[in-house]
Amino acid sequence: MTDERTAGAGLPPAAATFIQSRDNAFLKDLRRLAHDSGAYRRQGRIWLEGDHLCRAALERGVRPAIGVYAESYGAEALEQWAGFAGRNIVLADPLWADVSGLESPARMGFVVQAPEACGLDVRAPTVVLDRLQDAGNVGSILRSASAFGFRQIAALKGTAALWSPKVLRAGMGAHFALQLAEGLAIEDIDALEIPLLATSSHGGDLLHRARLPWPCGWIMGHEGQGVSEALQQRARHLIRIAQPGGEESLNVGAAAAICLHASAALADGSDAAPTLA
Repeated sequence: MTDERTAGAGLPPAAATFIQSRDNAFLKDLRRLAHDSGAYRRQGRIWLEGDHLCRAALERGVRPAIGVYAESYGAEALEQWAGFAGRNIVLADPLWADVSGLESPARMGFVVQAPEACGLDVRAPTVVLDRLQDAGNVGSILRSASAFGFRQIAALKGTAALWSPKVLRAGMGAHFALQLAEGLAIEDIDALEIPLLATSSHGGDLLHRARLPWPCGWIMGHEGQGVSEALQQRARHLIRIAQPGGEESLNVGAAAAICLHASAALADGSDAAPTLA
């Protein structure tokens, strides 16, 4: 049988291209996008697997270049999504299993163009990521940032790739609500015209007593080393979270959620606390 053919598995004629060969060039590129955290930078494309991520992208005005579906997804389900993409491809089920990064494959996804690199919005409420390496932590922080009114992520060099598959899955669609800048140097943060707050395990003002500024930038540090000394020096205040239970430190994703939530009342106009001088 040929490598590609029109339709397949009961799909309407000409609705999609059917791929069943592991040697197909598109399939090889798709595997890289799905499993290689840096492939999106080389290809200029991003792989969104699953209807939740795809729907989040559509709701934010992102239009996919290619829709990709497992053969067993079915014609009726495909018809619900096919109109959004410029091109639609169906993969034989064994090939989908090679591509999917999920324990329970979602059987559909979009390939979208990677966003163009953008500069920092110097006045936007921002979360600065200082060399965070765990993709789950990074995605979780993006999700909290979006939920609590922050509009921008400034990721320094050494931080997990923001558009990598694992970060995308952990972010649960938050990427499309945020302006993302990555690969930044510490000096790039100097452009921000908002007060910076650096988290600390051992020093600074207790969060629940601090008078937080808004808008502001929260700096979240490396999982093991914390916020670098250079960034601490750029921060207007050091902030620590009370831990009466006696643990030495919190997971950075949990710490970020607590800190960003503390700023949320100010983000929505609440009179929760006066601004720090």
